[in-house]
Amino acid sequence: MAASTNKHVAQKRGVAAPPPGPSIVASLFHRPLPLYLSAALLRAVLLLYGLWQDANSPLKYTDIDYLVFTDAARFVSRGQSPYARETYRYTPVLAWLLLPTAQTTGNPFWDAVLFHSGKVLFATADLVAGWLLERILTMGSTGKTSRAISGMDAARARKFAAIWLLNPMVAAISTRGSSEGLLGVLVTALLWAVLARRVTLAGLLLGFGVHFKIYPFIYAPAIVWWMDRERMAAGSKAPTKAASKQTSNVTWINRIVSFITPARIQLAVISLLTFLLLNAAMFILHGTPFLTHTYLHHVTRIDHRHNFSPYNTQLYLTSSLSSSSSSSSSSPHPSKTLQIESLAFLPQLLLSTVLIPLALAKKSLPSAMLAQTFAFVTFNKVCTSQYFLWYMVLLPLYLPGSSFLRDRRLGLAALALWVGGQALWLQQGYELEFLGRSTFVPGLWVASLGFFLVNCWILGVIVGDVGEGAVL
Repeated sequence: MAASTNKHVAQKRGVAAPPPGPSIVASLFHRPLPLYLSAALLRAVLLLYGLWQDANSPLKYTDIDYLVFTDAARFVSRGQSPYARETYRYTPVLAWLLLPTAQTTGNPFWDAVLFHSGKVLFATADLVAGWLLERILTMGSTGKTSRAISGMDAARARKFAAIWLLNPMVAAISTRGSSEGLLGVLVTALLWAVLARRVTLAGLLLGFGVHFKIYPFIYAPAIVWWMDRERMAAGSKAPTKAASKQTSNVTWINRIVSFITPARIQLAVISLLTFLLLNAAMFILHGTPFLTHTYLHHVTRIDHRHNFSPYNTQLYLTSSLSSSSSSSSSSPHPSKTLQIESLAFLPQLLLSTVLIPLALAKKSLPSAMLAQTFAFVTFNKVCTSQYFLWYMVLLPLYLPGSSFLRDRRLGLAALALWVGGQALWLQQGYELEFLGRSTFVPGLWVASLGFFLVNCWILGVIVGDVGEGAVL
């Protein structure tokens, strides 16, 4: 009312009415401070709430993994191996990063602050990953013909970065003490370095990322395939028609030779050396337990708790067989029988490291990496809520041109099915783990299969979008 009155008065006086100010929502993205402050506040509130829940509820807010991390850090602070803590399956680097959690001052308040400082580290990593997403969205890209594609404006980029920064699921997982936020930083920094042609930095990040958590190795084929001569020489003149015709007439041997470029060799050498040197150092410090717990365990693991994978029931049966075989010589040992879950990595690796990179990487590297990660998590024999963050951090880079935003009904349907599939599984899991009811078959298995099919459908939409060139 006041605004219309002011406008009417201004028109009577012959003065142009002042433009309306930005809305509260728009002002959140107009400048970076409000967005990042809101994201930090969200995590601070959840962290404080978690302290209250841990003190007053039998159902703890702090993730059991955080207790594993901090116990390992405590062993390291005493000069022992982090693998002295049973179920610690990570690089010693993570325990080193959390060394402050093992310190004590004698003051209960400051001791609590130090113990929970790891959660603050993980939450801060979320913010850094969001900032890197904004940088990637605004930096633009270069097409196959060296045609420059300008990036979006900063305010719009922050709206998409907010999908990660203001996501309550992301904030909750980090403040509960999961280290996935650190992976988010490594992956987004790797992508930024590649798109910015910082090959040395990209190699260091790729080598360290694979050491820190094995799965980033899936990005190597996509990055290498993307790094052709034309794209790495961004800013040079587009190839002429004569040059293009000459390129199309070269033999396969010449194509193979031309594939080996200085940038690709540099990335391969630096990433491999980084990975090998880190592993050599850790092996010297901790010996065989480092290899067993950090790498070999993930090949033979049969975790079935909190596992959304359709292999969940099979893993439970395998774990039961493994337990019974140790007490009964007549029971067949699991290693002597062919187990289906042992072959789970075949479709998983075929999709995420071969088919998707070859088909999509040169069309859109960020979206190809999202599709790779989505396939890797969906087809993994162990699939927990923390793993969803592996692809959620790349979602803001795909969504701007996606079918899910162009067709809102499709987007809402995908979100409803994805959330509903998890809710159905969690309801069955709650009855199993908290009420003691056997819901493995058909309840839990059907819920796992349903969630798997939903994810396959979503993956199909993503692949279709990238294949049609619908995303940047």
